[in-house]
Amino acid sequence: MKYVGALGKTMALSLSSRSLFTSSYKSISPLSRNPFSSFPIRQYRILFVLDPSNNNNNNKTNRNKLLRRRTSFSTHASTALQEAPAPNEKMVLPTNESSDGLLRIRHTCAHVMAMAVQKLYPNAKVTIGPWIDNGFYYDFDMEPLTDSDLKRIKKEMDRIISRNLPLVREEVSRDEAQRRIMSINEPYKIEILESIKEEPITIYHIGDEWWDLCAGPHVETTGKINRKAIELESVAGAYWRGDVKKPMLQRIYGTAWENEDQLKAYLHFKEEAKRRDHRRIGQDLDLFSIQAVNWQDEAGGGLVFWHPKGAIIRHIIEDTWKKIHMERGYDLLYTPHVAKADLWKISGHLDFYKENMFDQMEIEEELFQLRPMNCPYHVLIYKRQLHSYRDFPIRVAELGTVYRYELSGSLHGLFRVRGFTQDDAHIFCLEDQIKDEIRGVLDLTEEILQQFGFDKYEVNLSTRPEKAVGDDEIWEKATFALKDALEDKGWSYQIDDGGGAFYGPKIDLKIEDALGRKWQCSTIQACFDLGLLFHWPVDFNLPQRFDITYVDSNQERKRPIMIHRAVLGSLERFFGVLIENYAGDFPLWLSPIQARVLPVTDAQLQYCNEVVKKLKASGIRVEVCSGERLPKLIRNAEKQKIPLMAVVGPKEVETETITVRSRFAGELGNMSIDEFISRTKTASDNRTFL
Repeated sequence: MKYVGALGKTMALSLSSRSLFTSSYKSISPLSRNPFSSFPIRQYRILFVLDPSNNNNNNKTNRNKLLRRRTSFSTHASTALQEAPAPNEKMVLPTNESSDGLLRIRHTCAHVMAMAVQKLYPNAKVTIGPWIDNGFYYDFDMEPLTDSDLKRIKKEMDRIISRNLPLVREEVSRDEAQRRIMSINEPYKIEILESIKEEPITIYHIGDEWWDLCAGPHVETTGKINRKAIELESVAGAYWRGDVKKPMLQRIYGTAWENEDQLKAYLHFKEEAKRRDHRRIGQDLDLFSIQAVNWQDEAGGGLVFWHPKGAIIRHIIEDTWKKIHMERGYDLLYTPHVAKADLWKISGHLDFYKENMFDQMEIEEELFQLRPMNCPYHVLIYKRQLHSYRDFPIRVAELGTVYRYELSGSLHGLFRVRGFTQDDAHIFCLEDQIKDEIRGVLDLTEEILQQFGFDKYEVNLSTRPEKAVGDDEIWEKATFALKDALEDKGWSYQIDDGGGAFYGPKIDLKIEDALGRKWQCSTIQACFDLGLLFHWPVDFNLPQRFDITYVDSNQERKRPIMIHRAVLGSLERFFGVLIENYAGDFPLWLSPIQARVLPVTDAQLQYCNEVVKKLKASGIRVEVCSGERLPKLIRNAEKQKIPLMAVVGPKEVETETITVRSRFAGELGNMSIDEFISRTKTASDNRTFL
């Protein structure tokens, strides 16, 4: 087997290009005697995860060099060391798409689990049990379950698997299926049967003891499943059909793989993902908070509170985003958070997405609405004046906060909230400008994402679905413009045939993080006279609804082409991805606190404050921390993932210097304040840690 380090390319460079003041890892001695001698150099513990498929030989060499080293977390000298695996060990975990056998195993496991549950809990009613990305789940109407119940269920599953029972497919009439379901009193299956339009109805049996409505596929016998490659992971509540007015069910999640080694690799991956969970890190580093949804909640669930440190990172993200947009010819906008309800009637939101919008409010006998999108505002600004064809392209962008009603059960950290800031932009242009504008968007997207350390993407071009508005010629022009821009950019991409929205084709870009996970961020959508394109799965035809036009060279009124695009998606979600990508260990330029000054005793506190004042005046984000013994101050700085520490003792006060330690490069020795400022600013400006 061959494993890949959890931090991939970023990790491989952590001790070379990411070092602040040293060019060679070998020059740093973790055993050197100085104020930090009890604290080993901060390195990483390698875990084993999905292969990010990095074929770059230089990256592979750097990674292999790192893997040969014994690594650890330096929160304390006694931290246990863990040997890294040999460089030639690697495992690529299969997916449902790459392995039909794995998909069958997972689907059959869902049935085996349902059979086991009903053997142990005869009153449990079954609902649905599909395969999912890493395993399977099944929903039951039954009493609440505990972790000990999951152990009992797993043991029963093992017994069923060891019996090597056959899975037999049977076709029956709808009436016969209904008769059988009613005979065993499974009300949810009656509802499922009613939703099945195809005939005949298919049933899968496990031996002659249990059966379920199912279209397959499955393994031939339960013995084809490796019971040591299965694990039941958790139980959660889930409303039937996702409707809060319907019964709350017990959903059991499980994971299933082809062999034990795959399961072990997945569990390593899962543990590392847990360590990087942005909700935990956000609390530990005091970056943000989201109040729980319960009766004690004073503000409301799904609303993000950016704490000072998180707000600093947001400020950096916004400044980077704005700077690049202005350099590329965008005009920045700020628009209201509310508008008259009539605006959302014109846009079509109230017709199609009222259930995703908060209730209206009455002000002076007029109804107002919190905005769920920024798009109509940008159209209104365009309409404020008459435009000539000479004005194009017109590019406008906004970091606009929007509000959408989400069920409390669907809220998830920063990834699913009720109020979030989108990085929306709209380009008004002519038909012959489409290719260049889309290419420009691709370049801008690449530049912004690379600023934050994301340089590996999955690109999909989604084409016309079976049901679509507009004629073939319009679709061909729009699709060709997107395809031509991608090819001109030199990006490889996959065709998602029929995956476009019915109002137009689109480019979707997913970024890959340090664990090899892919996150949907950037979307570029364009069409001709189909209207404004955005993430909603409906074409509201905003240019037509708002009747926006321009005057062409023949003095005739024409409707402009509009391109909608988002690079980061939302600041909240992107921040969550950043936290998990870096595990909260942000590079120097992005870290909310770049340096912490630590006095050996309170006698040096006055000098420390003078140092802090000078560093802040130079634009370095710094704080002083005192009141504890030096070893504890250093440990606390490590736990808070502070990139740089400056220790001040009597000698430093006398010589007007500081002794510096880098979280990434170890002890850097004694230096003047001016030298520290120069090196820190150079490293930060050059994104050294990226």
